[in-house]
Amino acid sequence: MAEGLLKTLFGHFYEVYSAGVEPLYVHPYAIGVMKEIGIDISYYHAKGIEQFFEMNFDYIVTVCDNAKEVCPYFPNGEHILHKGFNDPASVSGNEDKTHDAFRKVRDEIKEWIIETFRPVG
Repeated sequence: MAEGLLKTLFGHFYEVYSAGVEPLYVHPYAIGVMKEIGIDISYYHAKGIEQFFEMNFDYIVTVCDNAKEVCPYFPNGEHILHKGFNDPASVSGNEDKTHDAFRKVRDEIKEWIIETFRPVG
């Protein structure tokens, strides 16, 4: 969700890549709640961080506490930012409760991205 939001909001200012420490798939609920706000991430695919080790980055950003703990050091990253969000996939309950959890995290990520990455000037 973070990749889709940052690309949509500020993709003309940033080149955005996303990867996971244990990539599996893009969660169907994430696809659904992003579609609700007009962002299509259905064609996104999970990528492993190892494919980015040789690249240079201005920012390395982690958005879950597990990633912060196990993410390897990127020697080619100038700044490391972390903002922990709850993992909506870990919410148990009915479909409505799970969708609500994904919506809540989507909105929290969007707000954080706007506050953190809005270009100055």
